[in-house]
Amino acid sequence: MSHRSRQLQVSSLARVEGEGALRVRIADGRVERAELNIYEPPRFFEAFLRGRAHTEPPDITARICGICPVAYQTSACNAIEDACGVALDQPLAEMRRLLYCGEWISSHTLHIYLLHAPDFLGLPDAIALATDHRDLVERGLALKKAGNTLMEILGGRAIHPVNVRVGGFYSLPTRAELRPLAETLRQALDDAIATVRWTAGFEFPDLELDHDLLAATEPGRYAIADGNLRTASGLAFPPSEFPAHVVEKQVPHSTALHAELDGRCYLTGPLARYTLNSGQLSETARQVAAEAGLGPACRNPFRSILVRGVEVVYAVEEALRILDEYERPSRASVEVPPREGTGHGVSEAPRGTLYHRYVLDAAGLVRSATIVPPTSQNQAAIESDLRRVLGERLDSDDAALTALAERTIRNYDPCISCSAHFLDFAREQG
Repeated sequence: MSHRSRQLQVSSLARVEGEGALRVRIADGRVERAELNIYEPPRFFEAFLRGRAHTEPPDITARICGICPVAYQTSACNAIEDACGVALDQPLAEMRRLLYCGEWISSHTLHIYLLHAPDFLGLPDAIALATDHRDLVERGLALKKAGNTLMEILGGRAIHPVNVRVGGFYSLPTRAELRPLAETLRQALDDAIATVRWTAGFEFPDLELDHDLLAATEPGRYAIADGNLRTASGLAFPPSEFPAHVVEKQVPHSTALHAELDGRCYLTGPLARYTLNSGQLSETARQVAAEAGLGPACRNPFRSILVRGVEVVYAVEEALRILDEYERPSRASVEVPPREGTGHGVSEAPRGTLYHRYVLDAAGLVRSATIVPPTSQNQAAIESDLRRVLGERLDSDDAALTALAERTIRNYDPCISCSAHFLDFAREQG
């Protein structure tokens, strides 16, 4: 294939959440430009939050995403509680982690079976997968349903849970009400292990990322609902220092902001979590990862489907552990009285670190809000990887290169609607 000037374009990406396009320009034997063009209209959630009571961000921000609402609720609660100087009782923190496990199970399983696996099987979509492998899709749907059931029981419903509040929950179930859930999750654990073993048989292109990695960490366990931040380059800092290290900027081709970590491109998400925290996984999750050929670190984005599967195994086991130890707390929430201050909160959404910052006045009204979703943080890394992957295969025809580009983007499971939440406009007078 000649290395003439070439243009590749996909006007609407398939099997990703939200609306985005791809534009690639090849000239003089190299990929001159690769753009993940996020054209979904900005949603201005940070502006909606101004003037709202400090109790409202969890419910409002949950509407940013129907796939990972618990992530938004959790980061919002963490930030508001930080601003108000309140810490959860440990049993309530465990319940928040349990709810988050449900979201990891549901979201990761959706990605693995319905969005990503068709790429490895030479199939156009999940409909074709269901036609050829009905049993596999049924297993995936059962596993996803287990995560949804957990969110329904603890959160009130699976999409935009209504039982979450600043300080905890509005109500908590009894042990008897949770007993059927444990049986559901025991079956889900078998399905999760089978999922990793199935995907381990896929063929993975060779690619090793050289970006820095960012993820939350917690002592003694795999971080999910809280934590301090750590990078592969050796930095460690609390959520309050996130703005000192991560700076957002506008780019012309995207309604979502790009981000840099100390001036460098970086990645957050499953690869970052696993590489920085794999030693904190449960024994079963570590064994399954080893069987699948994963070492203590993974920097190949094409193998991210394996890492997501391992995280599902961990989330199911962690949910079973919390359920086994559960005693209904004496109170469903702690009081979070308003006060003036600034609060910072992070949690690990399925797609990566989700940061919230709120500035409150003395009455507890939100003066300003900042939300940095994982997909907007990953955009620059995705574009960098597109240039590299396509640049190594320029002898392929346009159709093959375009398919490879879409597949490369799906490695990151971008949640475009999450990322397109804010945009600054500058209007010239004259």
